[in-house]
Amino acid sequence: MIGNTKQLGTIGEKAAQQFLCALGHKILAKNFTCPLGELDIITQVGNTIVFVEVKSLASDRHDDPESHITPAKQRKLRQVAEFWLAKHRHPECAYRFDAVSVVIADGREPVVRHIPEAFIPRS
Repeated sequence: MIGNTKQLGTIGEKAAQQFLCALGHKILAKNFTCPLGELDIITQVGNTIVFVEVKSLASDRHDDPESHITPAKQRKLRQVAEFWLAKHRHPECAYRFDAVSVVIADGREPVVRHIPEAFIPRS
């Protein structure tokens, strides 16, 4: 049984990283933080930088994990992504926002769902 939300998130992010690597993503950063917020995972696939929001739940009976990426969260992710791009001198590169949902039910392997271009943030 998963003990707490932090443990659930850690297991979910690890499952998401393994899943993305199997798809050919190169992990550039994990848990990137700046004064504006945090990005769970930053990858590169081909010439595209991918900012990945990971949502983990112990059950998806009531809703899908990715439904927790609200418009306010999307705006925050865009701001942090723009900060990262400027800091790493990639201001003009192609980028997108993906979501990875991970459902971790007791005693089962995590179920991972990848949603490429999960949202297009608005200014």
